[in-house]
Amino acid sequence: MERLQVWPGKFKKFFLNNKFVVTLLILLLTGVTILVFSKIPFIFTPLSVLLHTIAAPLLLSGIAYYLLNPLVDLMGKRFRMKRVYAIIILYLLIAGIITLILVMVIPILRTQLSGLIDEFPRYSDLIQERFMNLTGSEFFGQVQDSIGTNLSEITSKITAWGTSFLNNALTGVGSFVGAVTEIVLAVVTTPFILFYLLRDGKRLPDYILKFVPTALQPQTRMVMSEMNAQVSSYIRGQIIVSCCIGALLYIGYLIIGLEYSLVLAIAAACTAVVPYLGPAIAITPALIVAMVTSPFMLLKMIIVWTAVQLIEGKFISPQIMGKSLKIHPITIIFVIIFAGKMFGVLGIILAVPGYAVLKVVFTHIFQWFRFQSGLYKQIEENKE
Repeated sequence: MERLQVWPGKFKKFFLNNKFVVTLLILLLTGVTILVFSKIPFIFTPLSVLLHTIAAPLLLSGIAYYLLNPLVDLMGKRFRMKRVYAIIILYLLIAGIITLILVMVIPILRTQLSGLIDEFPRYSDLIQERFMNLTGSEFFGQVQDSIGTNLSEITSKITAWGTSFLNNALTGVGSFVGAVTEIVLAVVTTPFILFYLLRDGKRLPDYILKFVPTALQPQTRMVMSEMNAQVSSYIRGQIIVSCCIGALLYIGYLIIGLEYSLVLAIAAACTAVVPYLGPAIAITPALIVAMVTSPFMLLKMIIVWTAVQLIEGKFISPQIMGKSLKIHPITIIFVIIFAGKMFGVLGIILAVPGYAVLKVVFTHIFQWFRFQSGLYKQIEENKE
């Protein structure tokens, strides 16, 4: 009887009174519950469709909010106007800028893009011809004998891979049309969501805190504040850096006389949103155009690209981005590769801010567990 009475006390002491063990049990039960409900399609299918529908508008609205909210705050403080009036004036300015871009830039962009598409078969034939000339040279034969590899087989494999890639691209036209439809719907609904975010966004943390226990509200507010600072600094900084890279490359391409300079610069600015890997992807079309033009143009293009990367790495990024994220470059590269493998293009774009948010959350969770378990007090006592 005594052993039966002692056992519940030990169980309560080592399990129920241990907050770490209780948290793990709660996470385990939550995971089991999600696994069970995921086997019932009519429960999670509507939820997944809902999340898939609202994800793009919320993402675009969030990015635009972090970009435009400082302007709305500045207009409200400088001109002492109501927030709604500042948002309306900002919307009118953005509409004017978009109209100006459509009138002045789109015709040039359309001409260059159509010209690049028309010239692409010729570029492909020229590259193939130069490659065949290279493979038939005596120097290439010596290199092939020295490394002991039949590069013709490698070429055939690359060709087969390219053919299968084009076939897959053609079969994916239907999904592409569906994606375009979702993008159009997201663009149409984003201004309405953005308006309410700009008007009431600062009240959102207080509304969320109502669902948090009172004892955890100060810590939760601190976590949300750090998450907001990390995400806002990254989004603003990365978009400004991307625009600077696009502008510098456009100026450089105009100076050296590279064809389709506007299209190539815009492509570079869009891909530069992804750190480290984006510039490496953006240089490929510019290399192809310069290579087909002339070897001297290829050399000039490489010089321009190197100069822009040096300016961006030494002056633009340190001034705009700073070291707010405090993430090592190698960590960023691995995070981007992993997120791209798991979630595709969207994962690549959201990899770094998502990692920064998770880092803040798990850092505070670890500190909370350390404080609750008494390790924090032991460390402070050892320091004294």
